[in-house]
Amino acid sequence: MNYKIAPEFTRRFFLKSSSIALAGGFTGAFAWDDVQAAAIKTFRLRAGMSPVALIPDAAVKTNAWCFDGTVPGPEIRVRQGERLRVAVENALDEETTVHWHGIRLPNPMDGVPHLTQPPISPGSAFTYEFDTLDAGTFWYHPHQRSFEQVGRGLYGPLIVEEQTPIRVDRDLTWILDDWRLARDGQISGDFGNMHDMSHNGRIGNTVTINGRVPETFSVRRGERIRLRLINAANARIFGIDFDKHKPVIIAIDGQPVAPHVPQDELIVLGPAMRIDVVIDMVGDVSQRFTLTDPFYRGLKYRLVDLVYADTPLRDRVPDWDMQLPANPLAEPDLNDAERHDVIFNGGMMGGMVMQELGGSMGHELMGAMGSMRGMMHSGKIWFINGVAAEGHIMEPMLRLVHGRSHIVSMTNATAWHHPIHFHGHSFRVLSRNGNPTAHKEWQDTVLMAPKERIEIAFVADNPGDWMFHCHILEHQAAGMMGVIRVTQPGERT
Repeated sequence: MNYKIAPEFTRRFFLKSSSIALAGGFTGAFAWDDVQAAAIKTFRLRAGMSPVALIPDAAVKTNAWCFDGTVPGPEIRVRQGERLRVAVENALDEETTVHWHGIRLPNPMDGVPHLTQPPISPGSAFTYEFDTLDAGTFWYHPHQRSFEQVGRGLYGPLIVEEQTPIRVDRDLTWILDDWRLARDGQISGDFGNMHDMSHNGRIGNTVTINGRVPETFSVRRGERIRLRLINAANARIFGIDFDKHKPVIIAIDGQPVAPHVPQDELIVLGPAMRIDVVIDMVGDVSQRFTLTDPFYRGLKYRLVDLVYADTPLRDRVPDWDMQLPANPLAEPDLNDAERHDVIFNGGMMGGMVMQELGGSMGHELMGAMGSMRGMMHSGKIWFINGVAAEGHIMEPMLRLVHGRSHIVSMTNATAWHHPIHFHGHSFRVLSRNGNPTAHKEWQDTVLMAPKERIEIAFVADNPGDWMFHCHILEHQAAGMMGVIRVTQPGERT
């Protein structure tokens, strides 16, 4: 891919932007009462190569790329309102960055190479610093050649605790991932191949929880667990069946939602999504239950077994409140919102799907079809509004006035799922295929099924050039990526 530093991205610009960020440079909904008084939590991360034991009792370890020698990297856990400072050292043989996925932060701290910062060169370091505005479950990963760097293990959890957390017996994080391993136990090096790029991305053959192929997970009768699920896979969609246990969703992508049991009691996470659930352990002592993943038709597999201890924690599960406190998100004004249409197209069988949808989608889709045909001759695969990205620097696809509310209607005119991620913001999911959502959930990554149309709404209150892309990392690398510009306060588009 062709990466170029934008002409306006000068050292003077970067230093100015960084000084704004370090001074707590959010405005409006992002301002804390006293930023200078916020406690600072300091961490260090080292990105490098290290052997890891993905498969227990395997004869050989797998050579991975990881933070501080572990997969996942260290859990960074802070309290809402604290300032986070992370010095990242690059011990790889190539450039990297760290993107703080789902966190609302100043644009220069977002970790997108060339767009928000120069990439961290081998042997160099970069310090990220920002205030934690929202409590919730987030994660960190590179945005430089992420289809390979994340696929080799570079990621970790970022947990921002509520000022007053809900009461549970255990608060646990599970990072779900899959790996494409060769017969020798090493990671297959076929990153970025045309089949993965044009179909559903790099699906692995080995699934791990927290960097290990799990056998059992020990629980006790009467126990209440808050389980923070993070999907760090390049492309795999997880759909977890908890086998006679009812998972109650309390947060999606870090943002609180009315506690509810999902449809079919299946927890579905597209790549990069997070879901917090509360699970009450209602089995009897010494019982065993098998968690499975039946998301892909005909490819159901066992994930892990819940094994009950011989002695209960209590006779019955507690009746503690599950509702999380709301985060300080600006509510979009739907009556005064600007409207935008976005169409995702391309990929294998993309032309056929667009032909099927063309009659009902009107001129926007037909225009995207024409642009796509022209681009496909140049070897591009995926498109947003008929445009395929080349690198991270491009003309903004949308220019949004700071402080205005916006409704974006997104159509997946392809034969594949796409988890669509918007940097620097959270948005309300208003409807799917014209049907209002039950919970108007806040998300930063929304999973779109083939041919699905979704409406989202948000306030453009975080200035800067922000990435907007599919988080199937092969799709992003093959063109399904754009830039949304939010103007500085008082600036016009």
